[in-house]
Amino acid sequence: MIRYALICEHEHGFEGWFGASADFDDQATRGLIACPACASVHIRKAIMAPAVVGGRELASVDRNAQAEIRQALEAVREHVETSFDYVGDAFASEARAIHEGRSEERGIFGQASREDVKDLIADGVPVLPMPPKPIDKEKLN
Repeated sequence: MIRYALICEHEHGFEGWFGASADFDDQATRGLIACPACASVHIRKAIMAPAVVGGRELASVDRNAQAEIRQALEAVREHVETSFDYVGDAFASEARAIHEGRSEERGIFGQASREDVKDLIADGVPVLPMPPKPIDKEKLN
């Protein structure tokens, strides 16, 4: 995979990953790359310095990135649990009721079957999975 720093006509910077260098050119020409900030499809590569990381440094970077991601997911879960209404196994019906305007608009969380989630998504009801609970290291073998 190749990572490019990209920039749109409005100078919004972002990055993109491509299987080969020609993939960027092909996708950009066909208007398949859009700026996440403004949706412009007039994209060009930005100047970027190469990142060279050795084996030991790479493992350190991966661990650091994993720790940061884990902390962010834990913060999201904590925010949802403290700020949203827990509706238990009535999640699918309550999410649908909110989406259709039959229930008060608010953030909710709970449980739903895989089939219920597929149906909600197919009907345009915005749902996301909860980040997993943090692992209790005291309970590990």
